Amino acid sequence: MTSLDGFSKVQLEDGVLRVTIATAENGTSLDGEGLVQGARALEAVGDRIGSVLLVGEGPNFCAGGNVRAFASAPVRSECVAEVAGVFHDFVRALDAVTVPVIAGVHGWAAGAGMSLVCLTDVAIGGPGTKLRPAYPSIGYTPDGGMSWTLPRIVGDARAREILITDAVLSGDEAVRLGILSRLVGDDVVQDEALRLARTLAAGPTSSYSGIKTLVRDSRSRTLAEQLDAEAESIAAAADSPVGREGVDAFIEKRRADFASVK
Repeated sequence: MTSLDGFSKVQLEDGVLRVTIATAENGTSLDGEGLVQGARALEAVGDRIGSVLLVGEGPNFCAGGNVRAFASAPVRSECVAEVAGVFHDFVRALDAVTVPVIAGVHGWAAGAGMSLVCLTDVAIGGPGTKLRPAYPSIGYTPDGGMSWTLPRIVGDARAREILITDAVLSGDEAVRLGILSRLVGDDVVQDEALRLARTLAAGPTSSYSGIKTLVRDSRSRTLAEQLDAEAESIAAAADSPVGREGVDAFIEKRRADFASVK
């Protein structure tokens, strides 16, 4: 795995863009440098990636913002606004990605960490994984898009309850609610997330892109409009190199080699 030029917290290997969003420093709080590098890398790599993998280095995926830094800031509102601005630049870049976004969620995903989990396409946790909004505990309101993503995952009423009561969600509960995709052993969470990211990076990325576009655009469409969009998308896929390879491999009873036609 190699770092991109000038980037210490972003690596690209086998089509997987790995972004470190938290480290053991400052209690595995959100890493501003990782977010800045991640946003720049997402803009720079373009079609060279097949998936994005979010990781935390340390005992937790991400324990939220650096509250000690907030407390020591001369003007707290300015400090928090600056942190949110950096965070939201990364969130916008991540939301614009057309390839699958994966997270290996070990330990705690609190505050900003939970916001990032809610942004992924697939989030893998373990029995020891815990999620918590954490904002009310310090008298804050959500950032990172959690007030937008969480209601779309669990529904408005459940999202309000989770946010207002600052609920601690176990791994099992997070899977039941659809926030985490599945659980594996705590000791293999990151390995399994990397394995999946590599598998998807070698897969039919144009198909994944079409799926993500359809799901995203469905937010503002009627069913009739969505059906028209689906018909247009699947017809285009049928004549694409990836679509041709997939169908030909099915007819020829062999494994599709999508990497050869990207």
